[in-house]
Amino acid sequence: MTTLVLGATGYLGSHLAARLRRDGPVTGFARSEAGAQAVRALGAEPLVGSLDDEALMRRAFADHDSVVWAAQLMIPAEQAFVRRALGWLAGTGKTFVMTSGTGVLSERTDGDWSENTFAEADPFVPRKGLEGRVETENLVLGAHGLRGIVVRPPAIWGHGGTAILTEIHRSIQASGAACYLGRGLNCYSTVHVEDLAELYALALARAPAGALYHAVSGELPFRVLAEEIARHRGVPARSLDYGAAREVFGPSSTAIIFAASSRSRSPRARAELGWAPSPDRLDLLAECADPRYLAAAEKLGSWVSEGERG
Repeated sequence: MTTLVLGATGYLGSHLAARLRRDGPVTGFARSEAGAQAVRALGAEPLVGSLDDEALMRRAFADHDSVVWAAQLMIPAEQAFVRRALGWLAGTGKTFVMTSGTGVLSERTDGDWSENTFAEADPFVPRKGLEGRVETENLVLGAHGLRGIVVRPPAIWGHGGTAILTEIHRSIQASGAACYLGRGLNCYSTVHVEDLAELYALALARAPAGALYHAVSGELPFRVLAEEIARHRGVPARSLDYGAAREVFGPSSTAIIFAASSRSRSPRARAELGWAPSPDRLDLLAECADPRYLAAAEKLGSWVSEGERG
């Protein structure tokens, strides 16, 4: 099976390309020669160009058995590309895997605990502003003449790539403390990036058309993560109200991450694909001490976009 990974130079996409090449040839899409070099380092063949180059994309889709969407675009642009992609694959019987996310399940709790947790088949009300992503999911799940699959990951961690931990480290630069919002009892469910990559491999090999999968290995409240980082850094942990959190984390990260709860379960992935996280990749607390998060936080500075403070 030949696979095209769109987004192969990103955090998730690079791990997908590295894992999927064990099952057959992998081509990784890149926008530049620097990206192409990164793809080659994964053992994959690079395809350099633009997603807007329809002729290039059509040829690439024709040359591969499966296409995995792991790129990051704004929701309208993502939906427009996926619509085109499904059209190129219609009637071929080939596979298209869309990466979504459990942000669509999230709810604002301002740091409070939520009992709500969702399996793949559970009904839910999409988070305001993310309705378009659910529409895109449904386009893939209902596609005809191909095998459309959706993977909806929770917060992904491992190898220094977890935005939540980077943000908490960065809050120390901004405030002198490892911060969380309110009581900090809210959380996103989590999965290690290598376990998630294994789920994609299983889905490509076994999933029926129209399948949607979660991939969950655990969950920890934001307060617990902040307190663990504070312990390693030798600083206090601190609760922030919503206004102060906007100043420290920025409006987007506050609303999407630190004010939200997104708890999920993955019974379909476990039962249908035989997926399970590795017992050696369950300790998110140990990840808090990885020095790569501090390095990433220092690179970003006290806040990435001063214009977002408004």
